[in-house]
Amino acid sequence: MDHDEYLYFLRRALDGMVGALEDLGDDLANTPPPLPGANSAYAIAFHCTAVAEYWIGHIAAGRPVDRERASEFTARGTANDLKSGLDALFERLREDLAAVGTCTVPANTPPASFEGPDRELTSSGVLLHVLEELAQHHGQVEIGRDLLLNGTSR
Repeated sequence: MDHDEYLYFLRRALDGMVGALEDLGDDLANTPPPLPGANSAYAIAFHCTAVAEYWIGHIAAGRPVDRERASEFTARGTANDLKSGLDALFERLREDLAAVGTCTVPANTPPASFEGPDRELTSSGVLLHVLEELAQHHGQVEIGRDLLLNGTSR
């Protein structure tokens, strides 16, 4: 797997989420759409940065990553807050990927309490899981944006 190409697709997803946050503006970016149990677009995008950091940095590469998963879903901030940290995140991910072989066993096993694949993964599987999460949540952020901007209610 070409790590630069892989990171290109992760960056596209996160940049797309930042674009949706910019479309919403700071107040709506922190407002959940009118759906039961929905999270704000900002919280989802913030969660995605934590997913990438944790699964690639800690699970695949073995780098210590301090993560409070529950707090990701209540995070509040702005598009600029998220955007300002992306370059540094991607530098860390690039370094992590340089140390990871794609068919190797990941350095760490995710805690059973984390939602993720229900099977043991190779490092390639860990990377695919991150891409799966970001693609899913990118669409979720865009649908939430559309609901909020169009004034759709339940």
